[in-house]
Amino acid sequence: MIHTLEPVIKDLDKESLEAAGSLGANFWQSFYFVILPSLIPSALIGFALAFARGLGEYGSVIFVSNNIPFESEMLPLLIVKKLDSFDYLGGSAVGVFMITVAFVILLLINLLGQWQKRA
Repeated sequence: MIHTLEPVIKDLDKESLEAAGSLGANFWQSFYFVILPSLIPSALIGFALAFARGLGEYGSVIFVSNNIPFESEMLPLLIVKKLDSFDYLGGSAVGVFMITVAFVILLLINLLGQWQKRA
């Protein structure tokens, strides 16, 4: 999140904030109408990147998961359990689902990035 928001915050147009203030806008109005529209695309991209990375993290999942079925079971651990029980089709299905979700997230990131460049 920080890596996607930091450049946008540094490049915020201070003249727009000054203009909003000179037109009578208070801090919250300036934030809502000037700053927030610039931050939303970058925040969405940062969230999507963090979510896509967290989706595939396996090493930390093993230590965090309680592995209680239908309560705290995580997808990477579910794949390993299915492969350990020789359910290769089930493990592959879960893996394909994870890859599909990650692909959709990366596609949305790309579309958000193009949308941000146009705006």
